[in-house]
Amino acid sequence: MMDFIEESREAHGVEPICRVLQFAPSTYYDRRAIAHNPDRASARAKSDAAWSIKIDASCDANRKLYGARKIWHVLRRQGEDAARCAVERLMRRLGIRGVVRGKKVITTNPDTSLPCPDDKVNRLFMADRPNKLWVSDFTYVPTWSGTVYVAFVIDVFARRIVGWRASTSMKTQFVLDALDQAIWQRKTSDNKSLVHHSDRGSQYLSIKYTERLAEAEIDLSVGTVGDAYDNALAECVIGLFKTEVINQIGPWKSMREVEWETLKWVDWYNNRRLLGPIGYIPPAEAEEAFYANLNSLDMVA
Repeated sequence: MMDFIEESREAHGVEPICRVLQFAPSTYYDRRAIAHNPDRASARAKSDAAWSIKIDASCDANRKLYGARKIWHVLRRQGEDAARCAVERLMRRLGIRGVVRGKKVITTNPDTSLPCPDDKVNRLFMADRPNKLWVSDFTYVPTWSGTVYVAFVIDVFARRIVGWRASTSMKTQFVLDALDQAIWQRKTSDNKSLVHHSDRGSQYLSIKYTERLAEAEIDLSVGTVGDAYDNALAECVIGLFKTEVINQIGPWKSMREVEWETLKWVDWYNNRRLLGPIGYIPPAEAEEAFYANLNSLDMVA
C-alpha cells in the first residue's frame, strides 16, 4: 500500500488516495518518515524489524517449509528468546506459511497368496535404541517420462532414514537396494535383535527380500490388518517426503530429478529437520545424544 501511495501521490495527492483506501494519512507520513530515518521508529517496530530478519533467515535455512511452531523452536535452538505469539504475528505479516500435508495415496498391492509373517510390532512404533526396529515402505512420483517409485527404510528410534532408493520399476530389486543400503550403513554382526517391519506389499513378501533379511539375521514383521495404521510411522515419513519435496518442487521431468532432490531432502531431514515426536531435534542429533549418554554410563560403570 505504501508503494502504491508513493507512486500515485504526485498525480492525485496523499489525502485523496488515503481516503479511498481508508488508510490514515498520518500513518503514511509516519511510515515514510521512519523509512527515511529508522531511528524514529518505536522500540516495538525496531524489535519487529530485527526479528523479521531472523525469522526470514530461519525459513530460508529450512527450505521454506516450517510453520510458526517449528520456526520458534529453530530460534530457541539458536539461543533466541522469542515469544511464540510474536513469531506467529510476524510470520503472518511477512506472508510466510508452513507447508500443509496432503491426503495419502495408496500404493500397496497386498499379495494374499504369499505366506505372511507375524506382526511383531502391533502398531507400537517405539524403540529404546537405534537399530532395534526398522520400518519400510515406498511411494510413487508421476513424472513427464513415467512413474518413479521411491522406497525408504527408517530407524524407529529417532525416525532416521537409513536407506532409500528411486526406480522406474516396482519390482522387488529397488526395495531390496534400499534395504541393502540400510544394512551396509547400520547392521552390525553382533546385533541379533533387529526387527524389520513392513506392510503386505508383494515386494516385501518376495522370496528375494525375505531371504536377504534372513541372511542379515534381521527378524521380519508384517502388518496384519493391511491398512495405513499397520505401518503408520513409515507412512508418516513418506507423507513428509511427499509434502516437502514432491508436491513442493514439481512438476517432475525425470527420475534423475526426483533422485537428486530426494538425496538433498534425506540429508536435510536426517541432519537438520526438527521432528516434534523426538523433542524438536534432528534424528542424527537424537542418535548422537543416545550414544553420548551410553558412553558416559559405561565410563561411570
